[in-house]
Amino acid sequence: MQRKAYVPGAAVLLAALLAACTGGSGSDSPPDDPKPGDTGPSATAAQPGKYRTLSDACSALSQGTLDSLLPGIKQLTDQEQRDRAYQGEATPTYDNDRRSGCRWKAESTDATDHLLVDFERVVSYDNAVSDDTRAQKVFAAKQTDANLPEPSASGSGPEGSEGSESSTSTSPSGSASPTPSGDSSRSAGSGGASSSGSATATAGATATGTPADLQPRTLDDLGDAAFLNDVLSTARQRTVTVVFRTSNVVVSIGYDEQSAHPGTVPDSEEMQDRVRKLAQQLADSFAG
Repeated sequence: MQRKAYVPGAAVLLAALLAACTGGSGSDSPPDDPKPGDTGPSATAAQPGKYRTLSDACSALSQGTLDSLLPGIKQLTDQEQRDRAYQGEATPTYDNDRRSGCRWKAESTDATDHLLVDFERVVSYDNAVSDDTRAQKVFAAKQTDANLPEPSASGSGPEGSEGSESSTSTSPSGSASPTPSGDSSRSAGSGGASSSGSATATAGATATGTPADLQPRTLDDLGDAAFLNDVLSTARQRTVTVVFRTSNVVVSIGYDEQSAHPGTVPDSEEMQDRVRKLAQQLADSFAG
């Protein structure tokens, strides 16, 4: 008797599944949708900034530099007090690799001097915006806040400025007041040097006969961009500020002096010269 061919049930089921898969793989099926926000393989992230860390601001100045800016330190007879004066006081920060600042104060027989040095490393959290571009906006905000006078028609006056953001302003002797803005927390040491405002700065410069080359202005020979502000308050306290940017780091220097002699106004040229020398030293240290 001839036997009939027998196909196991498992084999029949496998054959049916293979046929179904083959029939459903036609060329008309749509491709998978890309992930939301995916710009495709051609998209590239913006370049990170040159600087990934910051040095300690309180250690950035030499003793000789502090002696020139704060003559009162050398007049301290107590060695422990003098050492503390040289060390300075660190300003509050949330991240030492993002912000580092330091204050110094010294009283001499002729004047009381305050100095503030502030380093801000700017980081962009937008893949389409580089750290340098973000730092340019932070610098522009400080320059706008300084409210430098417009350039004169003859070209002999200080240069004007533009910016797109606001920032805090305080004198070196003021208290730090962090204000969130963009990617970083703002503390003391931003563009404006004094709360007395631009009107006081202009009036003070005019009243004391400050020449055009000493008035608030942009600086062409310092970092990638820089400006200087010079404010004389009604109390005859002069504050000179220099802010400059190098790649993704913004450096702010505030230096103010109050004469101990009534009616005496701190010399603008001398103070500006001291601050500009310090700014150049700091710029060179970042470039090195």
